[in-house]
Amino acid sequence: MTSGTQNLIRCFGDKPNQILYADYHDNEWGRPIFDDRMLFELLILEGAQAGLSWYTILQRRSDYKKAFSNFDPHRVAVLTDRELEELCTNSNIIRHRLKIFSVRANARVFLTIQQEYGSFAKYVWDFVNNTPIINVWKSVYEIPSCTDQSTKLSKELKKRGMTFVGPKIMYAYMQAIGMVNDHLIHCWLHAKDLK
Repeated sequence: MTSGTQNLIRCFGDKPNQILYADYHDNEWGRPIFDDRMLFELLILEGAQAGLSWYTILQRRSDYKKAFSNFDPHRVAVLTDRELEELCTNSNIIRHRLKIFSVRANARVFLTIQQEYGSFAKYVWDFVNNTPIINVWKSVYEIPSCTDQSTKLSKELKKRGMTFVGPKIMYAYMQAIGMVNDHLIHCWLHAKDLK
């Protein structure tokens, strides 16, 4: 967090000692992403977050990058069972066997989608007609946990063989990659043109 952003009003309010979260909020969340590697990274991190706080995942983000080859889907797709079992003992990431094994399966589906559509970005952004949905929420309590679009995306990805991509996870993913801009109206980023 830079000195110029210390007194800004954010969606989550003023939470002391959460500089990492403020940085993520100010520089990433809600900004449209079209880079496939970044799209894969956030897909995996959102799946890892299931049942946990996003802050917990942010604290381990660099460890996830190390564990999963900087989120290169080609390298992740060829991880062996033995390598995945070893990751289940890595205390720097969430040691949930199903989540860890899902990363490889999801990487394989991700690569198939890339081949079909030319990029994962083309595929996923089609669910919002290639235009971010900009909402005007006054409170975090107004923000839905899932929508028709996130439910449809979830069903399509599950049909293709992905896991940890439920409607709620997909809505959080859509927020993270800027398909949906859910910055609250009092947040300093709400009226900004996010790029």
